[in-house]
Amino acid sequence: MSFDNTPGNPFALSTDDLARLEAIREGMLDPSPRRIGRLDQWGLADTYETYAEVARYTEVSITLPDGTVLDASLSVPRDLAPGQACPAVVLPAPLNNLGHRAYLGMFPRWTLGGYVVLAYSQRGLAKSTGEIQVAGPQDVADATEVINWLVAQDGVDPGRIGLFGSSYGAGTSLLAAANDQRVKAVAGTSAWGDLFASLYENGTRHLKAFEALVQLFDEDRCSQEFRDVIEKIRNDTIDDEVREFAQVRSPRHYLNAYNDAATPILLTTAWHETIFSVPAVVDLFTGLTGPKSLLVQVGDHGNGELSGLAGLLSKPTEMAYRWMDHHLGGSAGDGREPRFGIRSEYMHNLLSDLRHDDWESYALPRKRFHLADATAGERDGQMAEGLPQPGWARSVKATGRSTEAVVAPKLIQTGLAERMGLPHVYKTAEIDRGLAAIWTTAPLAQTMRVQGDLEVRVTVKPQEANATIVAYLMDCDPATGRSAVITHAPYTITDEQTGRTTTITFPLQPAHYVLPRGHQLQLIIDTNDPFFADANTAPSAIEISSPQGAESYIDIPIDTLD
Repeated sequence: MSFDNTPGNPFALSTDDLARLEAIREGMLDPSPRRIGRLDQWGLADTYETYAEVARYTEVSITLPDGTVLDASLSVPRDLAPGQACPAVVLPAPLNNLGHRAYLGMFPRWTLGGYVVLAYSQRGLAKSTGEIQVAGPQDVADATEVINWLVAQDGVDPGRIGLFGSSYGAGTSLLAAANDQRVKAVAGTSAWGDLFASLYENGTRHLKAFEALVQLFDEDRCSQEFRDVIEKIRNDTIDDEVREFAQVRSPRHYLNAYNDAATPILLTTAWHETIFSVPAVVDLFTGLTGPKSLLVQVGDHGNGELSGLAGLLSKPTEMAYRWMDHHLGGSAGDGREPRFGIRSEYMHNLLSDLRHDDWESYALPRKRFHLADATAGERDGQMAEGLPQPGWARSVKATGRSTEAVVAPKLIQTGLAERMGLPHVYKTAEIDRGLAAIWTTAPLAQTMRVQGDLEVRVTVKPQEANATIVAYLMDCDPATGRSAVITHAPYTITDEQTGRTTTITFPLQPAHYVLPRGHQLQLIIDTNDPFFADANTAPSAIEISSPQGAESYIDIPIDTLD
């Protein structure tokens, strides 16, 4: 068997990555000098030679009660003493065609730490049979059957079972833990808290991310229930069926189960996550009362743990090893205690590492920046603290095409470049002001940090009954006219009376960003972003205003950098 890769997959591995993964698999199945020697070109021969000395790797099939067969891999320590039992970690696969083999790079660390390891592909993924349920009740029941199968193997301590997963595997891990109290610890990287919030933000469908996920799932392998939901989301039919589908697949819906069992839960996400809702992950973390930890990093979905899944170092996987060691008694980590509370990086500093006990102590108090009209001779409005600024109006055209301001030119890949120190540059000075309204602060007198939750209020009057606006907060360098995105959010109005004035208040994605002295904050509002479904009629226009008593503003958690 060889690994392939889906064309257009934003999570695609390079040819060299795939070759390395195939060589690792072959060396684990057949740890002969010839096979292990092939790994020397990647500097991995010693690692997997040591692994083969202490553990036995096999690829297994787990047959479920309904006849579905799950593709899986099992690693068991060699030479266990009679009656000796080890902690075990179960790894549901992320959403890619590698299935459980995506975790092969982690096996040596888990195994050398004294764990039995079982990785598996959920039904309908990779080589597993059955239909894709999207972490639904059947997948949760399957996880229980997988644990049943695992604890029947020699050497497994049924009282020390943990679940680790990335992305789709994180969701399955969290939902399975809510259902099966044998799970004593969970670590979910690039996790989701609420599936509906991830699909539908402020009345706006995250259509680009949704279609990317559907492509990875492969519609032909999906259950009829999921295919029906796919069509409803595409057609903007957000009814009770869609809401119920998402709710039962949302870990936030099972807070009572986690809290009653005091399940230790580690979550990770990213500031510019484009797949799953960051606020929903924060809400899940905040609602947990048991042992908990949240890591938020620079980048996008899956970026932070990518190197760790390959067997190298990453904060998410190092935290996961410590987390399991602390709660299950293994030794895969570096021996240090896990960090509880919130751990975060700020844009664009990968070396930053801040710690707070909870979100309340993490988020800075918000300051209100009022939106004002442009002064004489200026094309952009002003954004400043002080008094409200009523009595102005600006019109933006909806043409069906986007401006320079977009959430991310490429899903996942833009965030990965950002994580590598190459954030996307926005030439906001070149944006057509007929397509966007822009407000800018004076140059900052000191280095400032934005840290926490943001909120925008504006009054809109669309020409049509339905309308979408997208707000972006930027870090602008006035010397070059170039900007970097801090955060964003869309908002969609539906079924309003044509030409009716409506005041809307909506949250932006939370942010952690340091602005250099002399830079400016810049708020951009336009009508189209390819990332979101667009409810506007083209051509049309939307008037943005600031009436007396409902003046427009943006609330920003900002302070000087200590």
